[in-house]
Amino acid sequence: MSSPADLARRYFEAIGARDLDVAMAMWAPGGVERVVGQREMSAPGEVRALQTELNGAFPDLAWEVLDVIGSEDAGRRRAVVQWRATGTFAGPDTFQGFVANGAHLEMEGCDVLTFDDEDRLTRLDAYLDSGDVARQLGVLPSSGSRAESNLTKLANVRTRARAWIQGSDPERIAEGVWLVRGGVPRVMNVYLIEDEGGVTVYDAGSADMAPSIAAAAARLGGIKRVVLGHADADHRGAAPALNAPVFCHPADRAAAESPEPYRDYWDRTKLDVRGRNVLWRLIATWDGGAVEIAGTLTENDQVAGFKVVHLPGHAPGLIGLFRESDRLALVSDTIYTLDPQSGRREPAHVPHPAFNQDLEQARASIDKLAALAPHVVWAGHTDPVTGDVQAQLEHAARA
Repeated sequence: MSSPADLARRYFEAIGARDLDVAMAMWAPGGVERVVGQREMSAPGEVRALQTELNGAFPDLAWEVLDVIGSEDAGRRRAVVQWRATGTFAGPDTFQGFVANGAHLEMEGCDVLTFDDEDRLTRLDAYLDSGDVARQLGVLPSSGSRAESNLTKLANVRTRARAWIQGSDPERIAEGVWLVRGGVPRVMNVYLIEDEGGVTVYDAGSADMAPSIAAAAARLGGIKRVVLGHADADHRGAAPALNAPVFCHPADRAAAESPEPYRDYWDRTKLDVRGRNVLWRLIATWDGGAVEIAGTLTENDQVAGFKVVHLPGHAPGLIGLFRESDRLALVSDTIYTLDPQSGRREPAHVPHPAFNQDLEQARASIDKLAALAPHVVWAGHTDPVTGDVQAQLEHAARA
């Protein structure tokens, strides 16, 4: 049995000599080469194809091993190889679809090679600066150039435009509570609640809000869990992409775990022409798909200093969060403060009848919320209810 360092040197000698038969013979069946951040290839077929492509595009390609460190700890046989490669992009073959342009290439990288007990290569993880390689080959503008500056400006314009849809920077709305607004216009609300060094996310907005929610949460310590106010598409949308355990009420679990973006009790005929033809189609674009539910929450459970309040009617498992200390209520779609068909802001009212499971139960839940005497109510969309909140809620329940 040879040492991992000797095996790694032998492999690089064969690659440098362009003896692909010898190099490929060192691979175990089912071996994998991964160019980190770019692609993964199976050995020996796809690995041979890559080396053949490199040799055809860079006829003078030369490899130099700068250092090798071997390790055989805990039954793992590995070698780390620091290398340098130089060559001219002269062709006649293309490389990754690009036609040869005569550019000179000089790159350094590091490979981690793993061997089995029979001295066969089972895995190779290659680390290199692909951006630097692209600049050397003329695929990207050179560092510090005007072209690179223009490309950076263009990227920033695109990022800012995308951020307008994906969500705002977090806005502090109460002690330990932040709001991320998303959608066009920004009418979808996602709440971040301080929770033991990180945050609980309440409601998950639309799917395209995931990057902004994740970024906002990262600044606050990361996401501990996601709590769905209910499982409608514009409230579960980003949840699958947030890489955190998701919780909801038992009555909405089936809907959360379903790939279907539309609820079976919704009634499209109750919408106007714009609602039937625009809003209805938008719903599917807001959805991120089925959500894996880690657990459920019911009445009076505690979430990051808030009490869970079951507020069914709009959805069977709609839950709000209420904090006694400042009488802050986060209530998802228990109430609407906008017309969903036009986006026009309106006083608090019962959610649109096209989307309610039980209209009278929805009214009763607004009364239940009013009985808590909240000082501020933040719903799933637009602005909060403030002032004489209880009176506004009681009016909403009867309007």
